[in-house]
Amino acid sequence: MSQRVRVVWTPELLDYDFGPGHPMAPLRLDLTIRLARALGLLQHPDVEVVGAEPAADRVLELAHEPEYVAAVRRASSEGIGDPARGLGTEDDPVFPGMHEAAARVVTGSRDAALAVWRGEVAHAVNLTGGMHHAMPGAASGFCVYNDAAVAIRALLAEGAQRVAYVDIDAHHGDGVQAAFWDDPRVLTVSVHESGRTLFPGTGDPVDIGGAGAHGTAVNVALPSHTGDAGWLRAVDAVVPEVLREFRPQFLVSQHGCDAHVEDPIANLDLSLDAGRLASAWLHQLAHEVCDGRWLALGGGGYAVVDVVPRAWTHLLAEATHRPVDPATRVPRSWLDQVVALYGREAPGSMTDGAALRWRPWSAGFDPDEAVDRAVTATRRAVFPALGLDPAVE
Repeated sequence: MSQRVRVVWTPELLDYDFGPGHPMAPLRLDLTIRLARALGLLQHPDVEVVGAEPAADRVLELAHEPEYVAAVRRASSEGIGDPARGLGTEDDPVFPGMHEAAARVVTGSRDAALAVWRGEVAHAVNLTGGMHHAMPGAASGFCVYNDAAVAIRALLAEGAQRVAYVDIDAHHGDGVQAAFWDDPRVLTVSVHESGRTLFPGTGDPVDIGGAGAHGTAVNVALPSHTGDAGWLRAVDAVVPEVLREFRPQFLVSQHGCDAHVEDPIANLDLSLDAGRLASAWLHQLAHEVCDGRWLALGGGGYAVVDVVPRAWTHLLAEATHRPVDPATRVPRSWLDQVVALYGREAPGSMTDGAALRWRPWSAGFDPDEAVDRAVTATRRAVFPALGLDPAVE
């Protein structure tokens, strides 16, 4: 198997742009790639940086209704919204070239997944991907086409029998879960802020999959303002056990960094350091349970300067087997670029300085802790369906 790592990137991916003032600013991607290059992560001979062309309709229709794809094309070329299909809303305003821009993201994820599956590369990263809210017939939550769902469907068509999707975005991965609700071949795991306090309002622990697929939807719904210790404890309490039991042949993970305390949209209180550790855990699990077959996607993240570039540079470093020491100083050249492009200073270190003290789930359950109650609700709802014991080990 190749030891090369594919990174999906071309400046054309910046065309996915809902316009001035929209939270999903493409600048976050530009700054990330600039930082990764400043740290030398993309210049290694084992890293291939590839672009992507817009996906054909037949590829998009692996996850989307033909009528919806046609509606996106019309909105893209004619500038006419279709609110019934989520197009032309506040979250998903219409912009020229929207179809091509969103379809390019899909190609990046699909082709990267297949390259890993075929052994052409060891891992792959598409930071522009992770559009986990898009539904078969509607745009939702800044997401036009669901690249993760298309990539997973392509893997299944290629012969994969078990694929796992793990989502650590602050928001529930509702679109990917919906795509595979009745499919026992796909495990979807989402660790998110409770839908009682955050869009899209879904992802309750009792949502465990449809008929014939019970146990293949796993939802950890955390209380708002959960910090590093509780969040890492929740991930540790659920993700490794369900992945080991499901034994996937391929892992797709979504690394939205909007759970960070500085993110302006969500209400979780994570540090950069917690997200970095979780990425390392998922990387290790990919090697443990599916021979290293791993596609990492971006997702949410709206602290465009202070959080996203550093968070996703750590993800790139992890996936390319060259982790960046958290104590590393951010290159002055990149900081100067931020001032030139954005008119402000950015953080000068690759860490938030968090100590990351957390108690593993195996240490016992505390019924007075809201996070522990949330984790227990998930384990009780879904673990028996997977043949796992919900009790503390």
